[in-house]
Amino acid sequence: MNLDLHVWRFDWATAGGIARGLTDLARRSESLGVRTLSVMDHYFQMESQAPATDPMLEGYTALAFLAGRTEKLRLRTLVSGVTYRHPGVLAKTVTTLDVLSEGRAELGLGAAWYEREHRGLGIPFPPLSERFERLEETLEICLQLWSGQVGRYAGRHYVLEETLCRPMPISTPRPRILIGGGGERKTLRLVARFADACNLFGDPAQVARKLDVLRRHCDEVGRDPNQIEVTVMHPGVASGASADLLIRSAEAFAAVGVSTLVTSSAGADPAGWLESSFGPSMEKLASIVPRAL
Repeated sequence: MNLDLHVWRFDWATAGGIARGLTDLARRSESLGVRTLSVMDHYFQMESQAPATDPMLEGYTALAFLAGRTEKLRLRTLVSGVTYRHPGVLAKTVTTLDVLSEGRAELGLGAAWYEREHRGLGIPFPPLSERFERLEETLEICLQLWSGQVGRYAGRHYVLEETLCRPMPISTPRPRILIGGGGERKTLRLVARFADACNLFGDPAQVARKLDVLRRHCDEVGRDPNQIEVTVMHPGVASGASADLLIRSAEAFAAVGVSTLVTSSAGADPAGWLESSFGPSMEKLASIVPRAL
């Protein structure tokens, strides 16, 4: 079982400086054995969790900063809204991060949902059905750019005359793709077709139901579901759950096929919280083997 860290807030770091605080968190997470660090791809803080006026960094700038201050951490957004960047620019951005981090970048992508920040910054916010159409086309475009095939792409929403991407990513065969969300008709179907990983929410029973749906979608396209890493946002960890609870929860999630728990930065000293809560249990966590899908 892997442990990933998701950084969704930066107010804890403002007193000592966000740059210093984020560097310290990333380096100590790396030393602890955290595999992947993700940041949100939002321009306003999520008002359902904290005031929209709280500090929020642009995701790929933050990841590029961390790439230069770490050596092993994998880096991704969890997840980028498909509306925020043109697909060709997004693919080039992730490629640049991958090259400069020496193969540690991943693409996290979803259909986008936060209407306030779209309206606030003048970003078009089409209906949900169109956002899913754009998500599918964006995945196709990224894969074409990363295939080395220089040609035309013509979709309903995007037309690219020349899918040129130089340098190519260092990751082989390309940066890993994670699709966020558990929608059973659209999102999980796209996971089966395109993704190397998915990110789900819920307790083990809820996740098990989602994975049953994902298996059916994989059967439809002739894909082995075990090729897809299952990551889950760990419920309750951000509020200060104990390491023992983490292990029990990890075992329950592994029993339904989850291979990665994603915890969130917590408290005024998230690096210290990670070390004290999970440090003694990282070896045991790593020994937990998920059930095959």
